[in-house]
Formats: sequence, structure tokens, C-alpha cells
Amino acid sequence: MAPTYEPTAPYHSVRYALRVLETVSRHATGTTDTQIARETGLPAAHLTHMLAMLRREGYVKQLSDGAYVVGESLTLLGGGVGRAQALNDKLQSSLDELRDSVGAAVYISRYIDGEVRILHYADGPQAPKVNEWAEFHRTAHASAMGKCLLAQLDHDGRRDHLSRHKTARLTSRTITNEKVLFHKLDSQPASVPVLDLQEYAVGTVCAAVPITAGATVGCLALSMPLEHAHRLRKAADTLNRRAAPVLLSLAI
Repeated sequence: MAPTYEPTAPYHSVRYALRVLETVSRHATGTTDTQIARETGLPAAHLTHMLAMLRREGYVKQLSDGAYVVGESLTLLGGGVGRAQALNDKLQSSLDELRDSVGAAVYISRYIDGEVRILHYADGPQAPKVNEWAEFHRTAHASAMGKCLLAQLDHDGRRDHLSRHKTARLTSRTITNEKVLFHKLDSQPASVPVLDLQEYAVGTVCAAVPITAGATVGCLALSMPLEHAHRLRKAADTLNRRAAPVLLSLAI
């Protein structure tokens, strides 16, 4: 069966991106887009967008004759003593660019050892991070990032989490009924951003998209003040489209 290509799905995009990078890495003196398409099996239209993203992120470089070679970012991440710092710098750079693109604070969150943890974030004067007035790891049922992570767990995993962190009412919009919450999580399409419309905090709206690879449960989220709520859906769509470079930084 031919593979299904989903350019807007971060996980699938990263799978294909890694396939492209493996191909480019095998050709030390450069390779053409035609050869890359032949070796990866990616359609030309999809490959064009993929190569543009990889050039923008510095993972590949296009020579004057049109051939593609390994870029500076991939070389820095390839190994050596400074690899960990290079990975962190590249990830922070990707988050900073995403913050400026969506006009909101952005976060990377993981579900680790049964708890919600924010591992990285990018904020700024024009994109303030959300005030953690109630601990995020205890309020997954109310926040966009928490619901996005819970949606990736199975039924038992969710019950285990909620047995330890009860569904407290944080605002008048917070869902506290587990049956209603589970139904909402089950009906959430994987390709559609999860929204939080003042469920966690009055005056704040949020969105999150999954960035899961393998068995790791994670998400990319944004938050913005209520006065910018008219931008939320557009920002969430941008977050979804631009998640691939961030996940790629985590996957390499």
C-alpha cells in the first residue's frame, strides 16, 4: 500500500524529513531533488515543501548547481562534545521563531512518569507566558496542553492520572465531569488543535497540538491574553503547520 502523505501532520512530516536527511547524508558531494525523490519515494510537490523547510532550518544547503548537501545545523547536531548545547540552542531558536510567527508564548510539554511537565518555552514582552496560578501538573483537565497530552493516553492512563489529580473547578468553564471530559478527549481529531477558552484561567486562551514520536507523549502549545482571542484559531493553525521543525529538533 502506498504511504499516505500528510504535510500538515507534524509526526508524519518529521518522518519524511528524517528520510530526506538520511538520503542527503549518504551523498557527501551533493544530490539532486530528483534523486532524493527516487530514494525516499516522496511526491515532488511534498518534497519541494520539505526541502524548503529543511533549508530554512539549516539542515540542508543548496549549492549553486542545485544539488543538496548537509547543512550547518545538521553538522553541529551530528556529534561531538557540544552536541547537547547545539541541540538546545537549535530547539530554542525554533521556539523563538515560532513565538514570533504566532504572536504568542509557546511551550513544549511532555507526559513523563505520569506527570505533565513543561520542558521548554519561549515568551517575550509582546508574548507573555501564562501565569501558573494553579500548578500545571495538577490541572491537565483544564489546560489545552494538559488535554492534548491526556488525549494521547489510553483510558486506563487517563484514569490513573485523574485518580491522582482530581478535576477541580478552576473557572466557570472548567470541565469537571470525567465522563464529559473523556468524551471530549475521544472526539478530538488528532489533526485539530486542542483549545482552552478560559478553562484554566480567566483572561487567558490557549491551544495545543500533539508532537508525538514513537511512545513519547508530547505537545506544542501557545497561550495569549483574552483580548487576542480573535487570533487564537489562526495562531493555532499556524502552530500546527509549524510544529514539524520543532519536533525535528527533538528527533535528531
